[in-house]
Amino acid sequence: NTEASLTVLESQRRGTASNHSATHLLHSALRKVLGEHVAQAGSLVESERLRFDFTHRKPVTHDEILKIEQMVNHQISIACPVETKIMKPDQAIKEGALALLGEKYGDEVRVLKMGDFSTELCGGTHVGNTAMIRLFKIMSETGVSAGVRRIEAITGDRATEYLLNNARENIENK
Repeated sequence: NTEASLTVLESQRRGTASNHSATHLLHSALRKVLGEHVAQAGSLVESERLRFDFTHRKPVTHDEILKIEQMVNHQISIACPVETKIMKPDQAIKEGALALLGEKYGDEVRVLKMGDFSTELCGGTHVGNTAMIRLFKIMSETGVSAGVRRIEAITGDRATEYLLNNARENIENK
């Protein structure tokens, strides 16, 4: 037998949880702003950033991006508890949980709920309350392939740092 030791850096876990929870808020905001046809087509969650691919036939406009950011940041500001429940897949879907098309689920699934704003099946690490995300900022929106768009965003300390640096540059350039 070989022994192994694992250390999780708290700051990395916190960043990953923040970005992962923000991904769920982003998905919900995209569906509310762009329409119910929006579906997740892939994602990447790291401690420093998030990337979310979704189905949509045209570029997201500047005004739509602002609405999406405002929606996500509003959910962060109201400090919504992030709740998880274990249930049967058909019961979860009946209660409004979004499931990934084509994904195979076991006898039980973990349902992640953020107030009335987002309910999805997910087994990943998350914040306990949306306020822990602190801030959400979309950095880019691009096309990936026909009918698939990509949003890259940052949260927490990275988003705060980015906005403060931009504000500082604006003051210095006046």
